[in-house]
Amino acid sequence: MSGEKFTMEAELETLQRESFSYFVHETNPANGLVIDKTAPDWPASIAATGFALAAYPVGVERGFMSRAAAVERTLATLRFFWNSPQGPEPDATGYQGFYYHFLDMRNGRRAWKCELSTVDSALLLAGVLTAAEYFDADTADEREIRTHADMLYRRANWHWAQNQGATLTHGWKPETGFLKYRWEGYDEALLLYMLALGSPSYPLSDSSYAAWGSTYRWEHCYGYDYLYAGSLFTHQLSHIWIDFRGIQDVFMRDKGMDYFENSRRATYVQQQYAIDNPLKFKAYARRCWGITASDGPGPDTIKIDGIERQFFDYLARGVPYGPDDGTIAPWAVVASLPFAPKIVLPAIDHFIRHLELKAVNPYGFKATFNPTYPGKPGSACGWVSPWHFGLNQGPIVLMVENYRSGLLWRLMRNCPYIVSGLRRAGFTGGWL
Repeated sequence: MSGEKFTMEAELETLQRESFSYFVHETNPANGLVIDKTAPDWPASIAATGFALAAYPVGVERGFMSRAAAVERTLATLRFFWNSPQGPEPDATGYQGFYYHFLDMRNGRRAWKCELSTVDSALLLAGVLTAAEYFDADTADEREIRTHADMLYRRANWHWAQNQGATLTHGWKPETGFLKYRWEGYDEALLLYMLALGSPSYPLSDSSYAAWGSTYRWEHCYGYDYLYAGSLFTHQLSHIWIDFRGIQDVFMRDKGMDYFENSRRATYVQQQYAIDNPLKFKAYARRCWGITASDGPGPDTIKIDGIERQFFDYLARGVPYGPDDGTIAPWAVVASLPFAPKIVLPAIDHFIRHLELKAVNPYGFKATFNPTYPGKPGSACGWVSPWHFGLNQGPIVLMVENYRSGLLWRLMRNCPYIVSGLRRAGFTGGWL
């Protein structure tokens, strides 16, 4: 192995291990809930908890955690979700087999009067199904993991989540009913639909997937034709679990490509946008890019070098149409590693060795940085987020693993519900 390749392997191993340690230390071991971000008195995120369930098998395989510890943590999580209160009451944990976006870290009840979220529930259930595939031993504990995982998945009432419409809604609140938004345009709902179509208890109709697909936008940007979604994470999350290489639905057959190739193109569009840097933000370059839904230095408006700049806090930033305020998310670059290693590996190396973004952080990369916004004097990074987020740590651990070994993809190819969902959505070819 060449010295440069060895260094990169070592960097990936360290980044993966440090990112994984978030789930070791920022989880309530009694109920398995994972804190959304490392701020005082912050609630748990069900999506981050789903990432944790998917990450434990990686931890076992990489020697970051013993199988016994992973079994114990996984069981605690699945038992909590199965036994937690399900009902229309405003302080329940979930309803109709779905769960509230944010839960109290200790008692697991709804936090912040948030919504019952269909997509966050899908990310949780994807983690649940990962556990069922990985923990396959004939022991009482691992059998219980498989049983609980199956019951949790089957309980999600996808018919209800349609609210009598063709497509799935974003969610529901006990005070006001269904949210007015439905899933439209290509995004992370690809995973949501595979899970909903594959359900043996409340499966969506094929027409629901077609109705969602009818809202797609095909674009040409920076020399690439691709299915548009602005934020980089939307091209990544479904691919954590599903290997879309070589399999196609009707839309992709018509385009002569697959969703994996689409994500590769979206990744290259991100890099090209940074090279072009139309808004002239600091530090955007061939090895410094990555714009996604993330926190930021705002809300603030300040004049920098004679230009009035508006900065945002947490926002779905996107390329090429914005919003863009100069905020870069290293984790989103890492999560594109399987699609475009040729441009992602140099960017990771740049973040680690030249910007020293990982140096003093316990969990690898901080969420975001903004070189244009004034930060510590002499810092090349400008403003740096004070936080780590579970939603960022999970994709780092899991997509680095898919790049290194394909573990998640191998596991989920054996999941009958995912396979059924893909087939019902019209996917054929490749490993299917």
